Amino acid sequence: MRLRMLWYQFRMLTIRDGVKRTAYLKKRNVYAGIGENVMIQSRKIPLYPELIRIGNNVRMAFNVLFVTHDVVHNMLNRISPKTEKILVGGVFHEKVGCIEIGNNVFIGTGSIILYDTKIGSNVIVAAGSIITKDVPDNVVVAGIPAKVIGTFDTFSHINLVRLVAPNNLIYRVAYLTIRNLPFVHLLTFLLSFHFVTLQRAVGCSILF
Repeated sequence: MRLRMLWYQFRMLTIRDGVKRTAYLKKRNVYAGIGENVMIQSRKIPLYPELIRIGNNVRMAFNVLFVTHDVVHNMLNRISPKTEKILVGGVFHEKVGCIEIGNNVFIGTGSIILYDTKIGSNVIVAAGSIITKDVPDNVVVAGIPAKVIGTFDTFSHINLVRLVAPNNLIYRVAYLTIRNLPFVHLLTFLLSFHFVTLQRAVGCSILF
């Protein structure tokens, strides 16, 4: 089993395309499950990949890390010989847990997903986030630890409006009115108009 995983890891280093790497992992059942239209950019296979299940239409940027266990028990067991007399069984044990990712999920580069967590469907995880607990459906999360900073619908509408009418504020307001979005969303888009102008000026992308 160990030799097989070493071979899989070697293949991750030699397959250049992220989609093809994911297809390779799926074909060989390395993970507990991988849905359709999934791309994993990271070349590193996590320990205990059989504890990770990924839904449909999931995109993971480079250097996303799955942590399915911890080794703090090794440190705790060496603090003092008295520790063995206190604990049932004599030692601390390794903690291992599952990770589940829903459908229509994007995970930004450098994010860390800890064990015993579930990411819902229609979720954006901002780059550099650390997921320490379950993430509900239809949200955008960011930070350390990751917290909800917006909704998936608002995020998708912002990007759609930028494509449909990037230079016309009137079209943007009309589109939102037709969509019957809550007033707070409408206000967010109006305020974001100046950020869109700044984005075009400096050539960078601003989330909200």
